[in-house]
Amino acid sequence: MKKSERLHDMIRYVNSREFFNLQDLMEKYNISKSTALRDIRSLEQLGMPIYSEHGKYGRYGILKNRLLSPIFFTIDEVYALYFAMLTLESYQSTPFHLSVTKLHEKFESCLSKKQIDQIHKMKKVLQFEVYQHHHVSRYLDKILESILHERNCKIEYTKNNQIKSYHIQFFKISAAFGQWYATGIELDTNKYRVFRCDRITFIEEEEEEDSKPHFSIDELVRRSLDIYKYEESIAFEVEISEQAVDLFYKEHYPSMKLESGDKTIITGFYHPGEEEFITSYFMRYGNQVRSVKPESLKQLIQDRVENLFKHYQKL
Repeated sequence: MKKSERLHDMIRYVNSREFFNLQDLMEKYNISKSTALRDIRSLEQLGMPIYSEHGKYGRYGILKNRLLSPIFFTIDEVYALYFAMLTLESYQSTPFHLSVTKLHEKFESCLSKKQIDQIHKMKKVLQFEVYQHHHVSRYLDKILESILHERNCKIEYTKNNQIKSYHIQFFKISAAFGQWYATGIELDTNKYRVFRCDRITFIEEEEEEDSKPHFSIDELVRRSLDIYKYEESIAFEVEISEQAVDLFYKEHYPSMKLESGDKTIITGFYHPGEEEFITSYFMRYGNQVRSVKPESLKQLIQDRVENLFKHYQKL
C-alpha cells in the first residue's frame, strides 16, 4: 500500500476509534514504530485533531465534536455527491437545520474552479424530475429526534379543515414527489398511520416517565407489515399489462406487491376509509388494467370514471 493510500485509510480508521496507540497502527498496516510515528505527524499536518496522553499506558485520541478533516474524494465521487444534493431542492423543508443554497456554496468552496465549471456544465445536461411543493413541514427535525430517542409524541393534525389529536410513536420518515411523510403507531389503537408532515401543526415529545409503554425502533420495523394490515382490510388483485409495470415501480405503496408469471398482477389491501386513495391510484393505469377484484373495487373505479365524465360534460 502506498503512503498516500495508507494515510487516506488511516484517517477513517483513527476517526472510528475513541483511542488508539502505535501498536494498533503497526499491526493494522504492517509498519514499523518509526513509520507509525511519521504517519501520525503527517495526519496532524493534514488537519487531524489528534492529541496524545503520556504515561505508562500512553495513547492517542481525536478531539470530540470535530469533523473528520480532510476527506478525500475522487472526481466521480464529487460529482455523485453534488447531484445527490440537487434532490434536496425539491423539498421546501428537510429534517436538518440547513440551507440548500449555503450547502451548495460550502461544497463548491472545497472544489477547484475547473471542477466547479465541469459540475455546472453537467448540471445543464443532466435533468432530474422533481416535484416542487411549497408546503412547509415545520416539525421534521422534532419527528426525527423522537424516532432516534424512541419517544412517544402528542401531535395535532389538520385534515379537511379539522384538527385531531393523536398519541404516536413515529418510526419512519419518508419522502416522495417533494412531500414528506411520517409513519408511526397510534398508541391508543395500536394501529399504523401515515401522516403528511406539513399537516402536523403541533408536536410535543412526552416525558419518559409520563409516556405510555413504547416499542424499540427495531421491533416496529420488524412488525411494520403486520401493523399495516387491519382485520377489516380489503384485499385486492388487479391485473395489468406488461407495459404498465414501469408505472408500478415508479409509484407503489408498502401494502402492494407485484406478482409476475403468466399474468402480471398487483396484489395488496386497503383499509375502510381509503377508497378515494385506492381508486385514484388505479385510475392512473388507464386502459392498461386487465381485471379487477373484488367487484366492489371495480365498482368504485367505475363510479369515479362516471363522475369524472359527468364533470367534463358540464364544462
